[in-house]
Amino acid sequence: MLDALLAEARLRWRLDPAAGLAVVVAERLVATPIEPLVPLLVVPASRVRATVDDARVVPLAGRHGHAAGDPVSVLRRLYPADHAVGRFGLADGTTVGALTEGDLAEPLYLAPVAPVADVASPWGMPWISARLREPDGCPWDQEQTHESLRNHLLEEAYEVYDALAGGATPELAGELGDLLLQVVLHAQLAAEQGVFDMTDVWAAIASKIVRRHPHVFGESEARTAADVSRQWERIKAGERAEAAAAGDGSAPAKSALDGISRSLPSLAASQEMQDRAANIGYDWPTIDGVLDKVREEVGELVEAETLEHRTEELGDLLFVLVNVGRKSGIEVEAALRAANEKFRRRFRHVELAAAAQGVALRDLSFEELDALWDAAKADERREATA
Repeated sequence: MLDALLAEARLRWRLDPAAGLAVVVAERLVATPIEPLVPLLVVPASRVRATVDDARVVPLAGRHGHAAGDPVSVLRRLYPADHAVGRFGLADGTTVGALTEGDLAEPLYLAPVAPVADVASPWGMPWISARLREPDGCPWDQEQTHESLRNHLLEEAYEVYDALAGGATPELAGELGDLLLQVVLHAQLAAEQGVFDMTDVWAAIASKIVRRHPHVFGESEARTAADVSRQWERIKAGERAEAAAAGDGSAPAKSALDGISRSLPSLAASQEMQDRAANIGYDWPTIDGVLDKVREEVGELVEAETLEHRTEELGDLLFVLVNVGRKSGIEVEAALRAANEKFRRRFRHVELAAAAQGVALRDLSFEELDALWDAAKADERREATA
């Protein structure tokens, strides 16, 4: 049967099997990696004498977010709505947008899309990025370097961070796409230099994650998140030792704190350092010891007599407060951001209250300002309980 379908596809749609062809059983579309740049032949299981147990057809990870079990929906997500769909033995065809489940009862042929329309596959954005860098591409993209893109990467990461507050939303998908673009751009620049490309990026992270999860992909056991963290640090320590052994011996062994970016916000970097130290056993047994340390650092700050000394002691105090948050299961960067937002909200309330009284903030006494602040807090409590 397949020979007859291939012969018709060659004649009617100029298929060249030597250039590549994906043949997929219709009932397994939801579980199959499909690249729209490659011609696709969809054949019902009954036509190829295949048996498909629907209960065992697991939607492909990464494409399983919604309508995952619907083969037609999969095609609509991967191809433009007006993309032609050929019907074997019939003069008229249809389009992806007009496909119905009933159409999958007969063989179908989908020609490859133009690269610019391959927007829903992993290879779409790398092609677009490469195209923008060509001599007749985009002047802005042509001028970019790893250095010039550094701030863009940070900006996009912070926008993702902000979007995460809303949970899983379409807006978050868009922000993640913006962040992914930065990864693709850096890989494109490296590819032009012959250093690495997106395949290396994918392989590096996937192999690392598999290697560091032997309790999932190997024989190790880890029953709790704490077990996983300790195992993770042991594996990383082993990797550092192997890297040191592979060198010439002149470089010092890597630290457990290596790899923590110096560009991270200070609170986040502090928490990450303390997490790593704790995972290899360097930690207070209980939070009581940390709270005692807070009191000690506050006393040292009070007694400091010079600006330099006060700066040092304030840094020590902040570092210990981060440890309080870590021991309490609190992400301190998020906690301070929330406190900043609360201050922003209440200060705006104070500004509006002062304006309603026809006075400027600078003309109010501290006691009057504090009274407006207390009123803002009271209003928030009433709104929260309303």
